[in-house]
Amino acid sequence: MEAMHATILPIPVHPGLPLVGNSFEYIRNPLAFMRRLLDTYGEQRMVRIQVGNRTTTLMLKPEETKQVIQENNRNYGRGKSFAILREFLGNGLLTSEGDFWRRQRRLAQPAFHRQKLALLAETMIDEAISWVNRLEQSASKGPVNISTATTDVTLRIVTRTLFGSSLADELDDLSKALANLNHVANNAVINPIRLPKWVPTPDNRAFNKATAQVNNLIFGIIESRRQTDQHRDDLLDMLLHAIDEETGERMSDEQLRDEMVTLFTAGHETTATSMAWTLHLLAQHPEVLARIKAEIQATLGQRKRPSADDLRAMPYLSRVVNESLRLYPPAWIMSRLSLGPDQFGNYRLEANSGVLISPYVLHHDPVSWPNPDRFDPDRFAPDKARERHAYAFLPFGGGPRLCIGNQFALMEMQALLTVLLNRFDLKPVPDLQITTQPLITLRPRQSIKIYLQ
Repeated sequence: MEAMHATILPIPVHPGLPLVGNSFEYIRNPLAFMRRLLDTYGEQRMVRIQVGNRTTTLMLKPEETKQVIQENNRNYGRGKSFAILREFLGNGLLTSEGDFWRRQRRLAQPAFHRQKLALLAETMIDEAISWVNRLEQSASKGPVNISTATTDVTLRIVTRTLFGSSLADELDDLSKALANLNHVANNAVINPIRLPKWVPTPDNRAFNKATAQVNNLIFGIIESRRQTDQHRDDLLDMLLHAIDEETGERMSDEQLRDEMVTLFTAGHETTATSMAWTLHLLAQHPEVLARIKAEIQATLGQRKRPSADDLRAMPYLSRVVNESLRLYPPAWIMSRLSLGPDQFGNYRLEANSGVLISPYVLHHDPVSWPNPDRFDPDRFAPDKARERHAYAFLPFGGGPRLCIGNQFALMEMQALLTVLLNRFDLKPVPDLQITTQPLITLRPRQSIKIYLQ
């Protein structure tokens, strides 16, 4: 009897306008657009869209997502947007590919092991306590700009954990330079029309100036560190002395620079944004806030300083952080490029095809998350988590390219929330409207302000 072959069907195509396709829908509100695609094409599990001159396939379900980023991950390279990011971040873990990426991952992974993170947790807790002390001075004057406050503290934490205290005097300069790089990168990613870097546009001039500042500061620190044998408890020291077990090689200065910029940028803005969203949600949901404060007080008792073990001993705190990351995943979209063909049920994806993975879409699928817009940390209770597909929740990506700093970011958020909520109650500012701004990361469009009492 002849073997039965599945019928190959064309991947559904969302209709659009001549030449520009779905560009206007996407640019106007990409989050709403993709949720409409989920509602319309969810049963088909994927859909092709055209944005600018790029045609790409949006994966709508966790099973197909898992195939792309885990099961057949070697068939998928970084998408075209990563080529733009590479201009700004260099060839670090976020943007590199292939054997070079695998070597860099091997070198960097030991710096993020649990024992190393326990050392860094003490720095996070120190900075959290200093942060709350600073907030006490401004809390009595009216609502606090949480967006600014979380940016300040995460900048201090990432600077100390990456570079120790050696960058304290240059902190403002580096922060401004990296903020300029981030601004130009955002414009480049969302704007389909780009002029060459040699054209003296305002963005290109800002990019060149900021790149020179970043390179001068970080290469200077690397050179200074190489001239001393003194060890420090920071990530730069761990990467400086990391040796590839397969080749016996260490990172070059250029590789160290790229990893430092990548870790600084990713570890700073994403955590600051996630913290701001989390505090916004807690201020809007007093019942959740009361429950998390009770857990913190029961864990710490009369102590004001938590330990790393305390942070791991509070399950509801972890659920709150996860639910905030579900609603507002900082890395809300990821692109891939198929290196060869792939088969998804009856659909065939050709080689050299663009693919989009959206944690935001996966996190708002009502099949995985009933009433997906509701803030409910108990979705992450163990019994409910076991019922869901593992790839329905991807705040840090998945597969071999799972974010290397995921445990660092979670511990940082837990430390900041524990110290802050052990000292303050949160009250919302009446009639304050906060909307999303999906740039490279999913930011609040307006500054989040909260009363700290």
